[in-house]
Amino acid sequence: MSPTFRSDAYIDGKWRASAKRFDVFNPANQEVIAHVPDFGAAETEEAVAAAHRAFPAWAAKAAKERAAIMRAWFDLMMGDLDRLARLISLEGGKPIAEAKGEAAYGASFVEWFGEEAKRAYGRTIPSTTATRRYVTIRQPIGVSAAITPWNFPLAMITRKAAPALAAGCTFVVKPPSQTPLTALALAELAEKAGIPAGVFNVVTTHDHTADVGKVLCESPLVRKFSFTGSTGIGKKLGAACVASTVKKVSLELGGNAPLLVFADADLDLAVKGAIASKFRNAGQTCVCANRILVEDSVYDAFSTKMTEAVAKLKVGPGDSDGVEIGPLIDQTAIEKVEQMVGEALASGAVALTGGKKHAAGAQFFTPTVLANVTREMRVNQEEIFGPVAPLIRFKDEDEAVAIANDTPFGLAAYLFTKDVNRAWRVAERIEAGMVSINDGIFSNEVIPFGGVKESGLGREGGVEGLDEYLETKFVNFGGF
Repeated sequence: MSPTFRSDAYIDGKWRASAKRFDVFNPANQEVIAHVPDFGAAETEEAVAAAHRAFPAWAAKAAKERAAIMRAWFDLMMGDLDRLARLISLEGGKPIAEAKGEAAYGASFVEWFGEEAKRAYGRTIPSTTATRRYVTIRQPIGVSAAITPWNFPLAMITRKAAPALAAGCTFVVKPPSQTPLTALALAELAEKAGIPAGVFNVVTTHDHTADVGKVLCESPLVRKFSFTGSTGIGKKLGAACVASTVKKVSLELGGNAPLLVFADADLDLAVKGAIASKFRNAGQTCVCANRILVEDSVYDAFSTKMTEAVAKLKVGPGDSDGVEIGPLIDQTAIEKVEQMVGEALASGAVALTGGKKHAAGAQFFTPTVLANVTREMRVNQEEIFGPVAPLIRFKDEDEAVAIANDTPFGLAAYLFTKDVNRAWRVAERIEAGMVSINDGIFSNEVIPFGGVKESGLGREGGVEGLDEYLETKFVNFGGF
């Protein structure tokens, strides 16, 4: 049975319909599941104005009061996990077990930042003269806007909205056209939790994405902008924010994560970690192990174990029992993966398993392991965003680090070794914002998530995540 859901946008505490609407599809079978308002610049400006009006009262609430409202939002989300998971799976294709994990993961940011709201501390600074006293205070930056991706349609919103609301900011989000229903479900629960009108707004769009983005980036009422998505789009949005109003920007952009397997690694653990990282959400995550680098002496043993495990992964619609690999999000995604794999095979790579589309449907790709991959191949140089694991040989630690760092991106990296000295050395040498050792999954609400180089600016989650939505004000008391 399909989950119940809202299909109108949410602006200033009201559910807004529109004569012009766009279709939302189930990627498993391409069936239309909803028609959602296709709003443009005018409605976005209304949402921003509503957030601007709501800001003074929301910012003036005691942090403890905001925290209590956010706790109610969290509790409603946790009580609604099954419906949220089915909705995430329906519009995004994610297997139900993964979708439920995402719903709980997304809720965890609301819980964490609600608690952190009470710890937005200032400080006292020793004075340079006897007649002065120096202090700093932390204040909410103001109206905050976000554009979020389809691969984590719930968690990528709460990872931005939760620190914004906790800090005392108001929030406007443009969710992706592929997965707007999850965002609207969040708004429904926010309303039930008592989040005031104008504090949390959801503007849906399809044909007017550029117009909506222009308003969010250039409006002088918006003081903070956050984006998760491709590096190319992020650069343009970030530039627009700075050129127009010099607003604060955080960007979580593309990745090309290496996963290094050294000869002294526990190979079974490395295979388990590689599969967890690479094949989650059918390989459609920014922190997927995009390139698996394996030391020469264990390359054959690792590739055999990896191939056997990958060949057992169950492919099918996300709501089917036991499914581990769902569909890719749309036709463009499946065509890109097909092309990248085809190019690799034509250049000498070998498909140890998979290598082609899956019989489950038009947007399914068979979980794939590619051997004999070289550094020049596109599957090494670009994000695949599909269930394809390229294996690359390396001779020693220096070469492994050189291959890992040979990319303009630096979001996540993984390494498997039993040598704690090597673990420290490599973790320090790899150019990435996050490094996971002997573990393929690391994301949670308490850690700072973000990258270096062209993988973005700023951090989400952890104590650092709240800082993105706060300004530090210095106050001088003179005349003592």
